[in-house]
Amino acid sequence: MSEVGLPLVGIGTDVHQFEPANDLFVAGLSWPGEPGLAGHSDGDVVAHACCDALLSAAGLGDLGTQFGTSEPQWADAPGVALLMETAQRVRAAGFQIGNVAVQLIGNRPKIGGRRSEAEQILSAAIDARVTLSATTTDGLGLTGRSEGLAAIATALVVSTA
Repeated sequence: MSEVGLPLVGIGTDVHQFEPANDLFVAGLSWPGEPGLAGHSDGDVVAHACCDALLSAAGLGDLGTQFGTSEPQWADAPGVALLMETAQRVRAAGFQIGNVAVQLIGNRPKIGGRRSEAEQILSAAIDARVTLSATTTDGLGLTGRSEGLAAIATALVVSTA
């Protein structure tokens, strides 16, 4: 049960391996010249982690629950489209979105020069503030070996019903 005005926090994580045959989409942006990511949709780990964080905060499960691979309409869907639909579902469930903070983990792409652009696209998708940061794992694990990318997000929602 939720009480009106109660702030709730959710965490989301997403990981995808590189698939050089695909185009790379991260944080709602296309990254020409970079290997893409494997996945049912476009593999945008940043957008997907944001979705999972919002769904977690609202108690609505996760991406697999809401947009399962058995649903063909979501095949190859842009991560931003999933994020927009997630925000609509969170609001329909009686929550206002406060903000999302998300961190990309990997050696590439280098987001620094496009951070503002990415934050604008992600924020517009949910009609709330999204902040983006990035880090590497100093050569450790699948992201350190450049086998793929990961993202971790935290979302704050407030119950309105």
